[in-house]
Amino acid sequence: MPVKIKLIATDIDGTLIQDSTPDLYPEIEEEIRRLTDAGVLFACASGRQYASIRNVFRNVADRILYIAENGAHIRYRGEDLSVTRMDPAEMEELIGTLRELPDCEMVVSTPQGSLLETKNREFLDLMTWGYHNEYRVVEDVLAEGLPILKVAVYRKGSIRELGESRLIPAFADRFQVCVAGEEWVDFMDPSVDKGRALQTVRERFRILREETMAFGDNTNDIGLMRAAGESYAVANARPEVREAARHTCPPWWEKGVWQIVRGLEG
Repeated sequence: MPVKIKLIATDIDGTLIQDSTPDLYPEIEEEIRRLTDAGVLFACASGRQYASIRNVFRNVADRILYIAENGAHIRYRGEDLSVTRMDPAEMEELIGTLRELPDCEMVVSTPQGSLLETKNREFLDLMTWGYHNEYRVVEDVLAEGLPILKVAVYRKGSIRELGESRLIPAFADRFQVCVAGEEWVDFMDPSVDKGRALQTVRERFRILREETMAFGDNTNDIGLMRAAGESYAVANARPEVREAARHTCPPWWEKGVWQIVRGLEG
């Protein structure tokens, strides 16, 4: 007899919907309502900040669990279940390096929202209308003295080559570093990973690995694939993610996540 799924976790960008878009489609919202009414825990595991994720899921916002900042921030029904801060002693070199990268923008995530140093209007519009981030533009992110959950660097078009050839080798011994979508590289505390966050959620709610389903597309989703008994890489996923996943499903533009979860019994 098939094992009943009690927990579903999905990435957003490139998995559930197109990168940097703010809206879900009606079919998946209806499935979230149906599944959560039946007692299934539905989680979003994303590199986005909590406010951005909540905006995407705004029509079902109080029904889901949030694994934000690649797992550095876990929140459910108004309660922070886990917040993992980066070591402030390591921040100066990282921030200094990212400031010097050509054609790149930096986002520093804190529990109170994001900090930006840019005056780039196009990027600010992306943060405002694409991701719906809560942010402040400041002169010096380090001078704010706030705890940092994640640092992300963005390059329009693609940052993958820069990330894999330079940034990951330079900082992987001190941070959890990953390419998080074609245009982003994320830096977190070494303990932070979507898979570890999903394990924390499973333990909190006493849900077994085989009772867990997950969906992903990029290298920051590999841990998520390994933490779920029923793991799906969307067809547009990176090869490493498809290798880590147990199954594949249609891509986001064919509503692949919805195609899988709509057949589940609550």
